[in-house]
Amino acid sequence: MELDLKGKTALITGSSSGIGLVIAKKFLEEGCSVVINGRDLDSLKNAALELGEKNIALVAGDVSNPNEAAHVVSQAIELLGGSLDVLICNVGSGTSVHPGEETFNEWQRVFAANLWSATNTIEAAKHALIASRGSIVCISSICGIEVIPSAPITYSVAKAALNAYVRGIARPLGKYGVRINAVAPGNILHDGSVWSKKISANPEATMSIIEREVALAVLGEAKDVANWAAWLASPKCNFVTGGIYAVDGGQLRS
Repeated sequence: MELDLKGKTALITGSSSGIGLVIAKKFLEEGCSVVINGRDLDSLKNAALELGEKNIALVAGDVSNPNEAAHVVSQAIELLGGSLDVLICNVGSGTSVHPGEETFNEWQRVFAANLWSATNTIEAAKHALIASRGSIVCISSICGIEVIPSAPITYSVAKAALNAYVRGIARPLGKYGVRINAVAPGNILHDGSVWSKKISANPEATMSIIEREVALAVLGEAKDVANWAAWLASPKCNFVTGGIYAVDGGQLRS
């Protein structure tokens, strides 16, 4: 289906690998000009080579730092010709301590990766998105919707906060024609993912968990998340904002 994204400009944070890289590929396929972002310049250069598109640029920076987020956004807008239509906030990390071992510093680190990376970038990009009546999509997690016993508490709480932010900021942004939504993935398999490591270590036990917990009894793919991100960012969803959309194969019980 044509998503009417051709000619749009997009900044995708956390896109040097994994889900973010696949999202960047999807937006390029839809005819967008794309800026990819990550903390490591060499990884970004490798990602750009893998994408192999002429309408791609890159900006290195850690968007969990507000000053760096502002720099990333300003550079991206300049590279995109002065406008920004779509912002995808994909930075995040599910790695943390075991439940009951949380510390102040760990809470700070996980919130920086999973919440502030989004709020910093959105704050920096707000005026450009208002000018374009643009769209924001945050990549969250089903861990922020329902307690997943195996998930780190810090990660789950940070993603729940991100979901609350998306719902809360939708009305203020909506006054200016800017939409914001979130995709909440479940168990997604891609190179380097936790599920890739689990399957390598013990494929039978891993798939037994998936078959028990997931209605469709399969792992998702990064393209499943990318397709939803593109759909939500597109004009096809012009009357959709403030939503959190699970892409989990039917794992959530509530």
